[in-house]
Amino acid sequence: MKDIPMMTVPGDPMGAAIYDYHKNGKADTLVVRSSMFDDDEIPVADLFRGFADMPSLERAALQLAQGRVLDVGAGAGCHSLALMQMGKEAVAIDISALSVQVMKERGVDARLVDFYDEAFDEKFDTVLMLMNGTGIMGNLDNVKPFFSALKRLLKPGGCVYVDSSDLRYLFEEEDGSLMIDLAGDYYGQLDYQMQYKGVEGEPFDWLYLDFNTLAYYAEENGFSAEIVAEGEHYDYLAKITLA
Repeated sequence: MKDIPMMTVPGDPMGAAIYDYHKNGKADTLVVRSSMFDDDEIPVADLFRGFADMPSLERAALQLAQGRVLDVGAGAGCHSLALMQMGKEAVAIDISALSVQVMKERGVDARLVDFYDEAFDEKFDTVLMLMNGTGIMGNLDNVKPFFSALKRLLKPGGCVYVDSSDLRYLFEEEDGSLMIDLAGDYYGQLDYQMQYKGVEGEPFDWLYLDFNTLAYYAEENGFSAEIVAEGEHYDYLAKITLA
């Protein structure tokens, strides 16, 4: 892929930050904004972390992955590189051209592909969706397209490892009750916008999904889901298979 100057790629702040860190060993602040919370920052170095520095749920997913593995929303490629170091076959996809360029330069088999693109129909034994893998759904309206894409990509007997968190703790009162508007959007549906060095991305929805809701929609779409590991802060790793 031709080298892409950062500032000629509008609307891709995360890709720009990844590109900077890859080229210079450092990056400016990658800001995450939401209408629901104060501004936050993503430490860009974390996107380049090695296996030993990954959270336990991510390490578990990488160890469980078998056969030909698809790394969805791969970013800088840290998960694919960890798989390769284990001797496993990995293919990484991302919608950021800069991220894909960086991954290719790091030796990853990376493709500029949208997970939902029906033209992408290669088959995999394992699909990995990490760092809140349910986020790619955006909102609950995209549940069916999400599971349709998994059906298209999985080999017979294949499985998905996806992590997420139950955000209900953000709405929990001291007495244990929950201050959730049942008439509003699902409480794990957030809106985000990223900014880096003046490059502002388009706003997007991002979905944190509690396990019971994930399992319900999995069953509704011909899959089954089970928890294979739990983290320390309402997070979990789930295995999804065709029922």
